[in-house]
Amino acid sequence: MTVSVEGELVNMVSEEQTKSKLALLGGEKAVKSEQGDMFAWPIVTERHEQAVLRVLRAGQMSGFEITKEFEKKYAGMLGRKFGLAYHNGTAAILGAMYGLGIGVGDEVIAPSLTYWATAAPAYTLGATPVFADVDPETICIDPKDIEHRITPRTKAIIVVHYAGMPADMDAIMKIAGKHNLKVLEDCSHAHGALYKGKEIGTFGDVAAFSLMTSKSLAIGEGGILFTDDRQVYERALLFGHYIRHDEITLKELKPFVGLPCGGFKHRMHQLSSAFGLVQLELYPQQMAEIDRAMNYFCDLLDDSSGIKPMRPPKGTNTTKGGWYFPLFKYVTEELEGLSLSRFSEAVRAEGSLCNPGCNKPMHLHPLFPTTSASFGGSVSFVEFNRAVNFPISKNKINVQIHILKRLHKIFQLLLDIWSPEIKCERTPHLLFAE
Repeated sequence: MTVSVEGELVNMVSEEQTKSKLALLGGEKAVKSEQGDMFAWPIVTERHEQAVLRVLRAGQMSGFEITKEFEKKYAGMLGRKFGLAYHNGTAAILGAMYGLGIGVGDEVIAPSLTYWATAAPAYTLGATPVFADVDPETICIDPKDIEHRITPRTKAIIVVHYAGMPADMDAIMKIAGKHNLKVLEDCSHAHGALYKGKEIGTFGDVAAFSLMTSKSLAIGEGGILFTDDRQVYERALLFGHYIRHDEITLKELKPFVGLPCGGFKHRMHQLSSAFGLVQLELYPQQMAEIDRAMNYFCDLLDDSSGIKPMRPPKGTNTTKGGWYFPLFKYVTEELEGLSLSRFSEAVRAEGSLCNPGCNKPMHLHPLFPTTSASFGGSVSFVEFNRAVNFPISKNKINVQIHILKRLHKIFQLLLDIWSPEIKCERTPHLLFAE
């Protein structure tokens, strides 16, 4: 069967054909159309190309005037006083840490279940990451596991809005205020997401975003931090933006201008900032379309066994922005022990995408031996083994909605007619087994 969706042809086999035999067992694939450029991201327009070409032809790749324009525009959209662009998100997090005054002997509390760049830069400053567990409903740092980890050396809490899901900022900010701690928001997964109507990246003392090609708001390669605190901003300038030290006004920092105090050169490439100026205009509409498609998909899955959408409750004015790395929870107990790896294999065999897992909890890595010893990380480990990712097309949203409907059918059929034939084992699947 071939279906036309706004001019796009999508080849699907009928439900009857799918029921006859799963593709994993030799039957026909449910989705036969080629992916083409459906998953290409970002969507590059002529406006992007012309903006980049102007910089290239003018030889302005290593300047900073266009980057400053990008910083100002993005900060204005977010409602923050200062924005400072970086060549990647990891550098933005490092600059944010230095901006907060994190240094030798300090501790920062961060979730274990996140990308390494959230916490590893602390080592560069002589500080130590201390891991907290995550809330199984959000896979974000669990406020209930923060307070007992605070010591006299604790300087900051690092919050990650993981896989687009906003963390519980009310509880976290209350803990930070009680103990006089700084809050650094790692917003690299959640551009444009809202927490109770307020955009993430506006709660903490400083926020850092990655802007690399795979992120929801993608500009090629880059990162950026935002703050309302001039001292944080100027310290970050001092650390890795020596060419802009003329912006430093604080008396205590003046003696150090001229050389980057961190020994780093953090300047963003202006091909990225030129691309970013265009992307800032286009992203809100793109984000709205992605949000519509993904919530539609989640609605279809709400009553399914084995697959649970991970999204904010409806009616809370909390959203997932561009749904970067959309995760769903796989509940093997509801499928009599069918392993996540085997389920994912069956979905992929039908012609769709389905990837088991998320980031490996950092307390399991030998880079963090001192903090791993005292951190059980039971929830982080369990959720790491229950997460499943279904990539979404950000390019052709209307086609994607039709395919999501079909993917939902595939799930239902798998859940309805699977048999011991497709089960390879009943033991839990270790996603990162050596």
